[in-house]
Amino acid sequence: MSKTILITTGDLRLRGALNESVTAVEFAELLPMDLTMSRWGEEYYGDCGIDAQLTPDAKDEMDIGEIAIWPVGSALCFFFGPTPASTGDEPRAASAVNPIGRIIDDTAPLKKLGGSIRVRIT
Repeated sequence: MSKTILITTGDLRLRGALNESVTAVEFAELLPMDLTMSRWGEEYYGDCGIDAQLTPDAKDEMDIGEIAIWPVGSALCFFFGPTPASTGDEPRAASAVNPIGRIIDDTAPLKKLGGSIRVRIT
């Protein structure tokens, strides 16, 4: 059974669902959390304090709305469109990430936000 999360930044609220992976369970144990996220193309990422290792399901080509952990930077990532690493319209991480879930709501409002956002996840 997946765990539902709420992502809040300013007036924007997005629902997400975590999968049952080891990394997702470790992340859920850190909630609630507040973090600053930086924008890289159409991805937000920010240090969430997790100490994760790459898992067998790690990948770099993502789907729009996917939530992942980037072990290299102990970072939480939200993918909502192409990044500088993309070769087309697909979101692509800088290097392999562990998928931990997805944003359930429309991610289009993320495109209107700036280069740095403050996020609360509960």
